[in-house]
Amino acid sequence: MVVLLLTIVVFSLIIAGCTAPVQDSLAADWRLTINGTTEKVLTMNDLRALPAVNGHGYCVSTTGFRFGPYTCKGVDLRDLAGVAGGVGEGRQVWVSAPDGYLWVFDADQLEGRGFVTFDENLKEIPSPPLRIILMYEQNGTPLSYDDGGPARIAIISEQPGVITEGSAWVKWVDRIEIRD
Repeated sequence: MVVLLLTIVVFSLIIAGCTAPVQDSLAADWRLTINGTTEKVLTMNDLRALPAVNGHGYCVSTTGFRFGPYTCKGVDLRDLAGVAGGVGEGRQVWVSAPDGYLWVFDADQLEGRGFVTFDENLKEIPSPPLRIILMYEQNGTPLSYDDGGPARIAIISEQPGVITEGSAWVKWVDRIEIRD
């Protein structure tokens, strides 16, 4: 019995040790292309050098599965758009991932308005102030691949327990475009 327990412990430590380099490699190889009036390519270090935003994130899928609540850290989408010239009146921000998933945010949403929000019982509530961020940390740790990392969209608020629709939470973001 003791030998079996020691084997399980050693195996668990080996597995735990093998996952950290994969996470580090994921962030090291990641690139974000931002295309507006100019085009910029950012690394994870570049992203982390931009002003960080923290808040509470919580979403629900179209099938009713809840994800969160999380504490989220990342860069405001408006600040990222500013890197490539900003978002002028009437323009939109298109956020996409290598798997082909795409979400479009309008000017109202960039200002934190125009989202449907729910309480923890999934009853619609008036929306508090919200922010869209490109999240790179969730609950104080780098975002894992399974959670959409190394960077994904999150819609955050200052107050906990506010749930937004998960379809806008784009995973594995690698491209942001400012379009008419």
